[in-house]
Amino acid sequence: MEENKKKILLQLFFSTLYISAFTFGGGFVIITFMKKKFVDEYHWIEEDEMLDLAALAQSSPGAIAVNAAILVGWRMGGFPGMLIAVIGTIIPPMVLLSVISFFYAAFATNTYIALLLKGMQAGVAAVILDVVCGLGSGVLKNRNIIHLIVMITAFLATFVWEVNVIYIILAAALAGICMEVWKRKKKS
Repeated sequence: MEENKKKILLQLFFSTLYISAFTFGGGFVIITFMKKKFVDEYHWIEEDEMLDLAALAQSSPGAIAVNAAILVGWRMGGFPGMLIAVIGTIIPPMVLLSVISFFYAAFATNTYIALLLKGMQAGVAAVILDVVCGLGSGVLKNRNIIHLIVMITAFLATFVWEVNVIYIILAAALAGICMEVWKRKKKS
């Protein structure tokens, strides 16, 4: 394996390990940190591509964090990159959950742990809001009327009409497929 590829794989492992170790709040939060690391800092991935990877990670079955690690790892290093990114992503929660499960009785009744987790909820909400603003501003910058309609309709479907998220994701995917087919037919 060439030296540059080894360096990228090593950076990928330690980056996903670090992101996973210091991320609380689920997959949407990890997407933000992945964007900051892989788009803004390393410039490995373009912002539009990260938006696509985030959409794929969310719409695929399983944990968003692991799905995103699979996609970013595959993009950066093929199969070895995918394995390294997934291993880096799952080590911290696996270790933490193992410790918590071992000491579950002590954690479950500890008032300070409960207060700590309550306080972390506010921080997680802020990070998720950052993700929404970042990804939403990318759609707004694009100035594609179809993307704006899909975004606004998805928001209304979720918060006003309380439509199941699965249906929203499927409808958005269908809209994307139709838009791409229409673009290709228009070009030919």
